[in-house]
Amino acid sequence: MKNLFLSICAGVVLASCGSMSSASSSKVGKSQPSLVNTKWTLDETVKGKVPTLQIESEKINGNAGCNNYFGTVKMDMSTGSFLAGQMGSTKMMCNNMNVEQNFLDMISKTNKYVISGNKLELYKDNLLLLKFNKAE
Repeated sequence: MKNLFLSICAGVVLASCGSMSSASSSKVGKSQPSLVNTKWTLDETVKGKVPTLQIESEKINGNAGCNNYFGTVKMDMSTGSFLAGQMGSTKMMCNNMNVEQNFLDMISKTNKYVISGNKLELYKDNLLLLKFNKAE
């Protein structure tokens, strides 16, 4: 869990320093493929359960590393907008609850998405927050 937190923090710091690839950043705010009925896993090596994201119609759910979460999502393929809301989760006690809270906060702050092949990137404006791999 500690590695997940460090990975997420490092990703945010690197993205805020402008290390985002120009190919991905040039696609932010542009037309994107549908995310409906897709499953994703966080693109980081973590201890324990790897956080996941599953999108079904206007609902999202997954595992934040220990607890399961759920919420609603509104997406617009023409602009690549992604707005998660009404987030909730189970309340099991885990080693580092800050890690999960940071993961869920980033999903809640996301307002854009970009799909490149089997990769999903979630952004707040032009700031890369999370990167996922398509799950089988």
